[in-house]
Amino acid sequence: MEEKLTELEKLDAGLEYDFWDEGVNSRKLHAVEGCAKLNAIPVTEDKARETAVRELFGSVGSNPTVLPVFSCDNGKNIHVGEDFLANYNVTILDIAPVTIGDYVMIGPNTLIATVNHPLSPRKRRGHIAQAKPVSIGRDVWIGGNCTILPGVTIGNNVVVAAGAVVTKDVPDNCIVAGVPAKVIKEIHDDTDVTPEIGTN
Repeated sequence: MEEKLTELEKLDAGLEYDFWDEGVNSRKLHAVEGCAKLNAIPVTEDKARETAVRELFGSVGSNPTVLPVFSCDNGKNIHVGEDFLANYNVTILDIAPVTIGDYVMIGPNTLIATVNHPLSPRKRRGHIAQAKPVSIGRDVWIGGNCTILPGVTIGNNVVVAAGAVVTKDVPDNCIVAGVPAKVIKEIHDDTDVTPEIGTN
């Protein structure tokens, strides 16, 4: 007889799961406690806030800045690189992993979501959800009031214009804007250019 998967096992496998399941909800306790601790620390206390971010996230590069009010679903599924900045009122629903590269800035009131729900009202009544990871490359600037939807991969050197809703993958070296977000301009990656002496 085939062994039945738990709701957590379904979640981790990318299958539909019951988001009211006790095991699924238990993962959120870490996030509830960690976010409350982080948000209670004054913005002026850099060291204490960095310590709280490292306790909350799965992995963190050097020099992270996460401003209040920050919210997440798990915390340990968030992995960020060097010089990460999350501005005010950022929410990361990290039911599935959210991987973010170096030198990424996220504008205020932005949502990154890895969880989706079915179109079927019967399934929604049954508390069904499905999680897909989100990946964001290096040198990405996400403007204010943006939404990044489940399963999206954003490349390197990307600007997501304020108010954009990213519903599909974004290639390297571009600006995307609109609802749904579309490429509106290609941009140059100048990170390998050595500035001349005496110039900014």
